[in-house]
Amino acid sequence: MNSGDRSDPPPPRDPEPGRLIPAHFLPVPATVSPEMQKVIAAPYGDWVFAKPRNVAEWCQLIDGYDRQAAEDSRAIRGALGVSAEEISVNGVRCHRVVPHVVAPGNDRRLLVHTHGGAYVFGTGEAGLSEAALVAHFSQSPVLSVDYRMPPEHPFPAAVEDVARVWQTMLETHDRRHAAMFGSSAGGGLTMAVVLRLKQLGVALPAALFLGSPWANIAKIADSQFANDRTDNLMVTYDGVLADSSKLYANGCPLDEPLLSPLGGDLSGFPPSIITTGTRDLFLSLAALTHRKLRASGVEAELHVFEAVSHIQFLAFPAPECATAMTEVARFFDRYLGQ
Repeated sequence: MNSGDRSDPPPPRDPEPGRLIPAHFLPVPATVSPEMQKVIAAPYGDWVFAKPRNVAEWCQLIDGYDRQAAEDSRAIRGALGVSAEEISVNGVRCHRVVPHVVAPGNDRRLLVHTHGGAYVFGTGEAGLSEAALVAHFSQSPVLSVDYRMPPEHPFPAAVEDVARVWQTMLETHDRRHAAMFGSSAGGGLTMAVVLRLKQLGVALPAALFLGSPWANIAKIADSQFANDRTDNLMVTYDGVLADSSKLYANGCPLDEPLLSPLGGDLSGFPPSIITTGTRDLFLSLAALTHRKLRASGVEAELHVFEAVSHIQFLAFPAPECATAMTEVARFFDRYLGQ
């Protein structure tokens, strides 16, 4: 039999139009601080793969997560000398977060914080770590909104609460000295609230900080595939994150702009600073947000940290956290004035 009588099987092809990526080892890089190396080396959290089947199981999962997050928040506030006091603003529960030192003139600032947590985690003290960090590094008081969340209060309760707080606080504060900020779901919510304020014709913040914003709650962006299992905090979209998005949306289309603000009209948005990391599951959402803001004529900065997974730029006391928060403080100084 000669070679013309048979043919070798063709090599396996990638499924069109994507790529099959072989498994490979991902080391902890030496290009980050020793503190961040420990964060990067940490194992996946069990909560990421939870599959709550009913309201009771959701509440059990949320309670366990929030207990640990509240303990972490108290430790950060204690280390930085930041105080937190629960208050009510027009019927919405909030926390006034005040640093040990308030810079001259910064007492008139209004920094409104929307915490992260996939729209289901982070109630009470559990949502205050980022607020404490921004308060400390910006030397400014922060108002953190403890907005309503699922299972009891799905969309649009969170948007309504933050918008109500913002409108109430504008009665006593100058928007030229006011900013809004949040990370992950808090970043997406900040964007959604600005879209809602535009609809209402309400004065907008003078600046935004969007930390790795969940700017589209569907699985639409490259890094949600490329960084699957590379991100050691969020790990994968196809776990509790996907279930949280459905719980929050409560049957509304996921491309509704107040759910996925990346699909909305970002023209007229305040100047924005956006932060992410190279291992972040939401890296592409940060990049897409930055490009769309720029295309809409909005001043926007994008800061990408080496090897950092989702919101690990908030991993106090790693030096990368201080660097990220210092950049945010400088951005606020530039746009909020004195």
